[in-house]
Amino acid sequence: MKQLNELTIIEASDLLDKKEITSLDLVKSVLEKINQVEGKIKAYLLINKDEALKSAQQADERIQQGKRLSKVDGIPISIKDLLCTKGMETTAASNILKGFVPAYNATVVQRLLDAGAIIIGKTNLDAFAHGSSTENSDFQTTRNPWDVERIPGGSSGGSAASVASDMCIASIGTDTGGSIRQPASLCGVVGLKPSYGRVSRYGVIAMASSLDVIGPITKTVEDAAIIMNIISGEDKLDSTTIKESGEIFDQDLTFKIEGSLIGIPEEYFAEGIDQDVKKVIENAIEKIKQAGGEVVSISLPSTKYALSVYYIIQPAEVSSNLLRFDGIRYGHSVLRERDDLSLEDVYSISRGEGFGGEAKRRIMLGTYVLSAGYYDAYYKKALQIRTLVKNEFDKSFDKSDGGVDFIITPVSPTPAFKVGEKSQDPVQMYLSDIYTVPINPAGVPAISIPVGFVERDQKKLPVGMQIIAPFKADEELLRFSCEVEKMLDIKDKPEVIEDEG
Repeated sequence: MKQLNELTIIEASDLLDKKEITSLDLVKSVLEKINQVEGKIKAYLLINKDEALKSAQQADERIQQGKRLSKVDGIPISIKDLLCTKGMETTAASNILKGFVPAYNATVVQRLLDAGAIIIGKTNLDAFAHGSSTENSDFQTTRNPWDVERIPGGSSGGSAASVASDMCIASIGTDTGGSIRQPASLCGVVGLKPSYGRVSRYGVIAMASSLDVIGPITKTVEDAAIIMNIISGEDKLDSTTIKESGEIFDQDLTFKIEGSLIGIPEEYFAEGIDQDVKKVIENAIEKIKQAGGEVVSISLPSTKYALSVYYIIQPAEVSSNLLRFDGIRYGHSVLRERDDLSLEDVYSISRGEGFGGEAKRRIMLGTYVLSAGYYDAYYKKALQIRTLVKNEFDKSFDKSDGGVDFIITPVSPTPAFKVGEKSQDPVQMYLSDIYTVPINPAGVPAISIPVGFVERDQKKLPVGMQIIAPFKADEELLRFSCEVEKMLDIKDKPEVIEDEG
């Protein structure tokens, strides 16, 4: 018998509809789990306890009156602390924003609240989403529920860990180069990066605006589809959003694998991948073949340049986006302590104290590639190669030219690594995203689903598989992924030892 906090969205929703449980029961169960294991996992920067309990009572009143708003009405969901929440501190896990309380909600947050969802808390991340391990948070290091000596992935590590450890029913993350998919893979949950523009970015603290995407981290593919119904859609506050054409993502999640054409890019299974991880992915692909899927080898030769392109474009946009944090208008400011400084001193001291090492590294790198004399050599060239990467994905999916329906790759070249193992080597850390980064410049949707485990230090560590679909084919991606998920039937859960006392 599952505990209430272990339920999926659809399971909890059905029980709420039948009035067999209450939202208050559900929230209390989640809060109890947080009380038991959060001290070890450190997934949260803020627990919204009082407001969550109040919102649960309001949801129960709606349910009793037969006025339930949606499938997430009364469901506790955690939010990555990169999304603005009205009246609730939003820090991006950076000291420079400590104490910042937004006067408005991000569009995604507002849509969830309008649907009755309950914000249980704000989750930890690499500061400003700069990282792949959640070790770059200025406040704390989140741990992997499968082995607390290991990282949960990043930058949405707090969100993935909160879902994997049942400290919420689902979560919202952001993905600029793999920050939803990679932690979902390392924590054994589902992480969806929608097509660029499918979900509004309004109210999300920008990292790299042409790459940033918001999406769900959930226990099942079906739950991801349920959340997508609520958070996706055109938004007048974000001009890059796609005009919807009536998608209902969870209406029909059946898919006939037989006859579907699956591309396996040879570049993603070459040197550098952990052999145990490779074997788990290949076993999952073999089961798809046994179900009638036609698997073919394809080539994406520009993939080898994608990581270099990303680490030129992304820091360039970071250096621009982080200019707004100037120590004057909000967040950390030396002006609160001193009034004898020039404007330039206020900028330099406030930013120097407020930004962590990784943010400074990316600001400097981005400023360099945008500077006179280097713009053409680096940034402009990176934009040209970005177009090549996008065109290769588009060509691979072009059915008129023998294209495939989906592409399958690993998510991460290794299972979760030990805390501190790569934190002193930025290049090794950047390579953690080598399989996820190319997807963002291409703008296509991709998902990580659990497909098996490897053993390290006598502990099971989850492995995720990445499934990629054509631009705007999010619905088809969810249907196919749901079928694969059912076929593989991975149900193992981490056993987090509760805090003493």
